[in-house]
Amino acid sequence: MTNPSPDSIAPSLALIEQLAHEAISTLPAQFRDPATHVRLRVEDFPDDDMVEELGLSDPFELTGLYEGIPLTEKSTSDQMTRPDVVWLFRRPILDEWAERGNVSLQELVSHVVVHELAHHFGWSDEDIATIDPWWE
Repeated sequence: MTNPSPDSIAPSLALIEQLAHEAISTLPAQFRDPATHVRLRVEDFPDDDMVEELGLSDPFELTGLYEGIPLTEKSTSDQMTRPDVVWLFRRPILDEWAERGNVSLQELVSHVVVHELAHHFGWSDEDIATIDPWWE
């Protein structure tokens, strides 16, 4: 039995996570370190509770999710009960990547990461556009 070529294997959770960390490492300096304090989680799909809470009819609708309190809303008196998390969902990302056919997987993962970190940092659309030209 021959092994499949690397090009015929769907990108793994670990590869999506690696691409997400690479995207964070290319953020402007003032955001790079704070972004590393947000927990990064990569799963195949959002869990049923997330899908229900967001009112989605299909888990393929969600490529990423920010879970936490934006920095613009945090107070020093807030008790931190859970870390802020950026969730990435591999199967919806791969589905969108295949449908688009005109962007690299790195570009798409970077776009999702920046969009979710935008919620954490409280960025405006203009802020996002300076970091992620996809938005222009």
